[in-house]
Amino acid sequence: MDTKLSLISPAKLNLFLHINGQQPNGYHELQTVFQILDRGDTMHFETRETSEITLKPAFENIPLEENLVYRAAKLLQQTQPYLKEMVQKKGAAIHLEKVLPMGGGIGGGSSNAATTLLALNHLWELNLSLDKLAKLGATLGADVPVFIYGQSAWAEGIGDIITPIELPESWFVILTPDCHVSTAEIFSNERLTRDTPKLKIAPALEGQAFNDFHNDCESLVFELYPQIQKAVSLLNKFGHGQLTGTGACCFSRFNSEEKAQQVLNEVSSEFKGFIAKGVNLSPAFQRLNKANSFAKNDT
Repeated sequence: MDTKLSLISPAKLNLFLHINGQQPNGYHELQTVFQILDRGDTMHFETRETSEITLKPAFENIPLEENLVYRAAKLLQQTQPYLKEMVQKKGAAIHLEKVLPMGGGIGGGSSNAATTLLALNHLWELNLSLDKLAKLGATLGADVPVFIYGQSAWAEGIGDIITPIELPESWFVILTPDCHVSTAEIFSNERLTRDTPKLKIAPALEGQAFNDFHNDCESLVFELYPQIQKAVSLLNKFGHGQLTGTGACCFSRFNSEEKAQQVLNEVSSEFKGFIAKGVNLSPAFQRLNKANSFAKNDT
C-alpha cells in the first residue's frame, strides 16, 4: 500500500472556444478542444491516520475551506455512505508547488482538484472508477472532468460531454499577462457572444487545424484587458496568437521546441511566459498508469 504519491497537475489549452447558447439555469452550452500540456504544478500527497486534511502552503485571500484542493479531498472523504467507514480515519497532507498562474484560463485550479481526486482515490484504496470521479469533479467545476479522464479531448454541452481525441504533437508558447480574469465576470457579461452555430465533431476534426476557429470570449476580454490583446498581437508576429478559455493566458502553436523557444526569447522582454509540449495523455496519468491505480470506467 502506497502512503506517498507525487503527481504533475497539468495545464490545458482551449484550442478554440465556441459558445452556442445559454440554458435557462444559466449554464452556457459550448464546444471546445482541450489540449493537455506536459507542464503543470507538482502536488505531493501523504496519507494520515486521522481524518485531517492539510494543505500547504496557505494561499493569500483563499480560505482553506474554499480552496478547490481541500474541497476535492473532503468531497472524496464524505461522498458515499458505504465509503465513510473506510475513509473516516484516513486523511492526507497535501503540498502544492504552484507554478501555473491563477486565473489564467489554463485550468490550474480545476487540474489541482482533479489530481487530488485521482491521487487520494489511489492512496485511500477507494477504487472508484473514472466515471464516478468525474461526476464528483463536475460538482467542483466544469473543467475538472477533462483532467479526471486525463486525455486531450473534444468537449461540448456545458463542457461535460467529453470525447477523447488524438492531437498532433506540437509545442506551444504560452504568455501570462499580469492580470487575473474572472471567468464568472466574462460569462455573465451581456456583451458576450452566445450564438455560434454548433459543429459536428467529425468534420470539425478533419485535419485538426483549429486556426480557422475562434474564441468567443476574445473580443470582450480584449476590451476589458488591453494587456491581453497586446500579448496576442505580439504572438501574431510569429504565428497565430489566441486566447485560451477566458484568459488571461494566450498562446501560439509551433512545430518544434526550438522554434517555440526562439519565439519565447523574442517576446520575453515584454511578457512572462513558458513553453510546453502538447500531449494526448496527462503526465499525472502516465505516473498513475505505472501504479495501475484506478478502476476501469463504468460500463
